[in-house]
Amino acid sequence: MTLAEHFPQATSANPFLNLNYEPAFELLGEDYYDRVAAAEFPQHILRFRNDRVLPLLDLDSDLATDDRFIEAFGKFQVNRPLLAMCYHGYQFGEYNPHLGDGRGFLFGQVRGTDGELYDLGTKGSGTTPYSRGGDGRLTLKGGVREVIAAETLERMGVRTSRCLSVIETGEQLWRGDEPSPTRSCVMVRFNRSHIRFGTFERLHYLRRPDRTKILLNHVIETYYPSIDRTVDERETYARFYAELVARVARLAAEWMAAGFCHAVLNTDNMSITGESFDYGPYAFIPNYNPQFTAAYFDYYGRYSYGNQPLVCKLNLEMLQQPLSAVISRSDMETALAEFDRIYHQNYRDLMARKLGFADLAEEDAEELVKLTVDILQNNDVGYHDFFSQLRQQFSPTWRDDETAIFSSAEPLDILQPWQSVYHRILQHLSTIELEATTERLRCLNPLVVPVRSEIEAIWEPITLENNWQPFYELLARIWE
Repeated sequence: MTLAEHFPQATSANPFLNLNYEPAFELLGEDYYDRVAAAEFPQHILRFRNDRVLPLLDLDSDLATDDRFIEAFGKFQVNRPLLAMCYHGYQFGEYNPHLGDGRGFLFGQVRGTDGELYDLGTKGSGTTPYSRGGDGRLTLKGGVREVIAAETLERMGVRTSRCLSVIETGEQLWRGDEPSPTRSCVMVRFNRSHIRFGTFERLHYLRRPDRTKILLNHVIETYYPSIDRTVDERETYARFYAELVARVARLAAEWMAAGFCHAVLNTDNMSITGESFDYGPYAFIPNYNPQFTAAYFDYYGRYSYGNQPLVCKLNLEMLQQPLSAVISRSDMETALAEFDRIYHQNYRDLMARKLGFADLAEEDAEELVKLTVDILQNNDVGYHDFFSQLRQQFSPTWRDDETAIFSSAEPLDILQPWQSVYHRILQHLSTIELEATTERLRCLNPLVVPVRSEIEAIWEPITLENNWQPFYELLARIWE
């Protein structure tokens, strides 16, 4: 069956409904999903549309009108199946076989202009067989928070999902962790894949190694095209797991460098593509504190900011159990043994880039990053304020005058040794390289990173006055 036969061409003029959707996940068969229907909502108000994503879909923002966003992603007027994906997961270390898409579905998969396959997945779109008594809805505040997380992480260079749209739906919801009743919305997430570690864990639980192999082959073919599949099968699978380890190690390093605490790193929130997604009680750290915990229910700090690399490595280790039906355990153990080295190298290089430098000698990078972390950890200085101030105060003249480096900053412990190392590195840079440093600082360090107090500050006018301007202004400032 051709794609055209599987997905008949839509007759609507809506460009979102006329995208060339591919049934890649659907064709795996109904062992991996349930067909569902979207809820009908009493109201549809488009609160956020992500025009930054549209070029990747080869769409013109003028043709993608607000009404067309609503028709596609609020009313879901589509002519193809909507799929609630099946998965399990380890939640705070305990296995939960009662998971799955309980308030969302796979809306469709489409090839981006970069050649990669992307998912459009919903959140808050109604009940499914996995709702477990829940209402299948998403609070408006939850949608707003996910937009802020995804856009900030994208701005900081983290491999992350994006939000394509948030539509307020006019329903009142009751939640234990928000003042209730609270407003509702449906969100559409745009990312590379919604296949999770827990998707494989479910198949192991059901004792379906045959289905594990089918899914793994699909993942490698679709999301790991650089792996040569003409080599020995064992080698193909070993290379996949090694590449997954490298991707997850880099992702953990990206979170740490970005000062981001995901807060709920259960295996159902770990993407098989090594991409950051699914933002609930996350937080950007206000100060450097490895013990910082974002989720109020994480009583023992399992998912604290500093634990994130360790937890990612542990989740990769637990994934070996379902994958061992197909991949050699010894091959996976060999690959996982490289996690710490890959993580440390990526963290060091990412932090050096946040400080303005690329391709530093390893000794210089190690020394500078260590001194930077010492300053952040031992002084009352905001994590993101430090890098924002560095971006704003940096001058090529620092190369010629060490005393000018951060000369207007408040006195900080061990700032002088940091200044000396920073100055020594600058002295080896050409004028062109100094210009690249200035651009690097601008690209990787937003002028504002929304910690909790700033998110609450933009939520209050939405709640009290239905005033969305501070929210839009915050997003604009993030991208400055």
